[in-house]
Amino acid sequence: MSCSLGAVVAAIILVVSFVVPLAAGPYEDGIDSYKRGDYSTAMRQLRPLADRGDASAQLMLGNIYSFGHGVPKDHAEAVKWFRKAADQGSALAQLNLGVSYANGVGVPQDDTEAAKLYRKAADQGLANAQSGLGNMYETGHGVAQDFAEAVKWYRKAADQNFASAQFNLGGMYIRGQGVSQNYGEAIKWYRKAGDQRYAAAQYNLGVIYANGQGAPQDYAEALSWYRKAADQGHTGAQLNLGGMYFRGQGVPQDNIRAYVWFHLSAAQGNKDAKTVRDAMVELLTPTQLADAKKLADEWKPAK
Repeated sequence: MSCSLGAVVAAIILVVSFVVPLAAGPYEDGIDSYKRGDYSTAMRQLRPLADRGDASAQLMLGNIYSFGHGVPKDHAEAVKWFRKAADQGSALAQLNLGVSYANGVGVPQDDTEAAKLYRKAADQGLANAQSGLGNMYETGHGVAQDFAEAVKWYRKAADQNFASAQFNLGGMYIRGQGVSQNYGEAIKWYRKAGDQRYAAAQYNLGVIYANGQGAPQDYAEALSWYRKAADQGHTGAQLNLGGMYFRGQGVPQDNIRAYVWFHLSAAQGNKDAKTVRDAMVELLTPTQLADAKKLADEWKPAK
């Protein structure tokens, strides 16, 4: 069963955020309508403002069309409004327009254009964009691959407590990319992300402590982090948590609990989990197997 560090680069997604003025007015009325789910009223209130050049209203129209809230989903129309707001310097609009280019949604896919837009928003201090730009430099999409530059942008976002950037920065320290390899720093950043319920970071901390990789081996600590990620549905953490119950590492040996976690991981398509789950049937009595299946059926991901 797998017990290796996850190296997934956390990417960014379209951001919905509200720019609320200090004083109440038509824009704030539109935002209130939007928050209530009264999208048609929000559109009537925000559209005139957007037509008059209000960048915050233009950003919101882009969000409305992007998600199809009260109107047919129209990514090209969303891009039109994101671009109007971005051209006025809206960092959130620059980010969302960059995401559109990165994903090829509403515009032809263009990593170079995405990177330019991320940089504009990142230069304004937007953590999402800083993390996204770090991603581009790490992977070499839209810019020449440059690990040191990736670390620089991840750190800017991580210092703003942006969890995915903290996770990615931890990965750079694990691999020694753009920085000297340093497990202590990696653990520090993984913990910061894990404390924000970032499941991939929690899983990696579990692996580090289970293997004694850059930290003293500590099965109880590994179990704690695996459980946090497994409770959120992380399939690798569910598999490894099942393994710890099966071997009695950091917890009393328990074949029923092992089966439950193997089953939950297998239900998400994890082939290794399916193999060990099916093999465990021979180790359980019919009553134990029924109990295990009942526990698995009753499991709900943590909110």
